[in-house]
Amino acid sequence: MTAFNKPAITPEQQLALLEQRGLSILDRPRALAFLQSVSFFRLTPYMRPFQVNAQHSFVAGTGFRQLAEIYDFDRRLRLLVIDAIERAEVAVRGHMSNHMGTAYGSHWYLDVAHFKNSDQHDRLLEEIRRKQENELRDYRKECSRIDKLNTSSTRKDQLKQKRQQESYARHYALTYTTPDLMPNWAMVEEITLGTLSHLYKNLSKDSDKKRIARRLGLEMPLLESWLHTLIMVRNICAHHSRLWNRELGIKPAVPKSNRILWPNYLRNGSAALHTRAAVILPILQHFMTHCAPHASWKQRLTELFDEFPNTPLAPMGLPNDWQQDPFWQNT
Repeated sequence: MTAFNKPAITPEQQLALLEQRGLSILDRPRALAFLQSVSFFRLTPYMRPFQVNAQHSFVAGTGFRQLAEIYDFDRRLRLLVIDAIERAEVAVRGHMSNHMGTAYGSHWYLDVAHFKNSDQHDRLLEEIRRKQENELRDYRKECSRIDKLNTSSTRKDQLKQKRQQESYARHYALTYTTPDLMPNWAMVEEITLGTLSHLYKNLSKDSDKKRIARRLGLEMPLLESWLHTLIMVRNICAHHSRLWNRELGIKPAVPKSNRILWPNYLRNGSAALHTRAAVILPILQHFMTHCAPHASWKQRLTELFDEFPNTPLAPMGLPNDWQQDPFWQNT
């Protein structure tokens, strides 16, 4: 290991360095403005596919505009992906609540018999308990500030009532004593997507998991795997990280049955395609078909690719004619 000795350089110096490495820059003011808004470090991963040696020299003909367009495409793609993930996540929460609540009661999740792993069940309860306690703590702080206001007691009571209603977690804790934790329909909305994924996987009865999955047009193993995939992809998007040519650290399960539509280029292609955007997009389209059939997500996705026709598709695992695949024509 060696000591780090790279100096911080200005955007102007960064631009000069890129030119020195062979990057074509036709509009210097625009390129400089881009580097001032998007850091050199954030842009670096988009450069690597176009660099050829340890000195980071660019492939002849590579231009700054090309990198900027790929960056902008990726940013817009992430916005579309996070939109679809939100709809999928909300739908899974709804189907989980509706099935388990009506089948086993408002507080079914308190009973460890509904879960395979008791330790994971304990962590679920601890998360809900911590959520209620945090909301109570925040409510009490807000009430303390309200008490210091120079206004009438009636007005203070009104303000406190409003604060209580702003969160169901605090409302439940302030209103009910038994059971001590909130009901199923509130619980599934309060937990993280990661916890929701673990909850589904940890359900003791496969029959329950199958019923929930069927409501989303899926089989149980697919829903388990795809929920796990959504967690990783959402984290990438939430942190504004590169998605365009990202290789996922996991390999989502793919449909084995022809009953579930799936792109032919994935069914017949290399297994490596299942770790790139090529697999993310049909997963999200499947959810959109079953969760928001009247939404224009597929149309907006197509329009995005049409707007950026020079975006390299191979790093995404997509063939040039991917939109002509029956999957995209029929979903």
